[in-house]
Amino acid sequence: MKSLSPEQAFAELRKGAAQIVSEEELLQKLRLGRPLIVKLGVDPTAPDIHLGFTVGLQKLRQFQDMGHRAVLIIGDFTAMIGDPSGRSVTRPQLTHDQVMRNAKSFQEQAHKILDPQKTRTVFNGEWLEMISFEEVIRLASRVTVQQMLHREDFRNRFEKGVSVGVHEILYPIIQGYDSVKIMADVEIGGTDQLFNILVGRDLQREQGQPQQVGFLTPLLEGLDGVQKMSKSLNNYVGVSEAPSEMFGKIMSISDKLMERYYLLLLGKAPPPGHPMEAKKQLGFDLVERYHSREEARKVLEQFNTRFSEKNLAAADLPALLLRGVERDIVSVVQAAYAQGFSAARSRGDVRRLVEQGSIQWNGEKITDVKAAPKFKEDDVLRLDKTHAVRIGCA
Repeated sequence: MKSLSPEQAFAELRKGAAQIVSEEELLQKLRLGRPLIVKLGVDPTAPDIHLGFTVGLQKLRQFQDMGHRAVLIIGDFTAMIGDPSGRSVTRPQLTHDQVMRNAKSFQEQAHKILDPQKTRTVFNGEWLEMISFEEVIRLASRVTVQQMLHREDFRNRFEKGVSVGVHEILYPIIQGYDSVKIMADVEIGGTDQLFNILVGRDLQREQGQPQQVGFLTPLLEGLDGVQKMSKSLNNYVGVSEAPSEMFGKIMSISDKLMERYYLLLLGKAPPPGHPMEAKKQLGFDLVERYHSREEARKVLEQFNTRFSEKNLAAADLPALLLRGVERDIVSVVQAAYAQGFSAARSRGDVRRLVEQGSIQWNGEKITDVKAAPKFKEDDVLRLDKTHAVRIGCA
């Protein structure tokens, strides 16, 4: 990236940010004329990541491209506690072996975005496993119970009678201690990390260090366009998913959500022209980034064959076995969605699709919700603009 003035760098970094604490402090740090230490922490509670988490990784890469020092903190210690941010119940605790297996997979996926040669990866167990209980008590004295109960997630659980573990109250202090150990200038995190990042600022001040800037990124909505992307809600796109599955999920999002995905995942606006073409380009770019250009070309051609050219009979479609499925159109379509297309559909949702004329059997629309077609082997059932299956009756 060409050399930028501090003001130009600030303007670029600010794009896509939800909140910066504070903007003036960030600009002052950029004017120091030295590489900043920019921290992003992750608890590897699962072996793979979804596109929602890549928003922070993208911002870290942007700092990296400007010559700053990217520090990826793998929470091998904190993952065994479980971050309570935004949670309505306590997270299940993991063993160290589980965490380390997840961490290896996570690093491989993160390096599809970050430059591995310029990324410092550290495990917070390096210092947290060595800390004395006396030091834990000393750190805990820096934060009050009133501060903790001011957190919306803790307060909601307390008011509803849902337990809050003492280990969860300690979590923000431990995350903040990471910032002290690496002397972070900037910490990147989602908007749900504001409290934890502010605790880090407080601990740095107590240690006589300059306070880090909190750089908060938006929480990416999932495929439903409403709730944040989450595996538990089945509204996610996984970084390690098969190219065809990734592309198909992207094609299922709304036009409004597509614009947000362009901004947060690619850092740019959608290209001019028809929204469908822009959406195909978004799917192509994401498959290329996480797989390869060849795979991206392949899935785009496959999509065009299936849907743009309406040549479904010749397309390589996923199979739907009707064994054990009622043969009315609503039951068959519901079974097709249940096998993994975006989120599963309720019978009410399927009935509306049928009545709207979205469902086609061998190219003919079915609008009668009571219809019971005589399905044969290799029949093609089109569910909507982006999903179709080939019937198997065995």
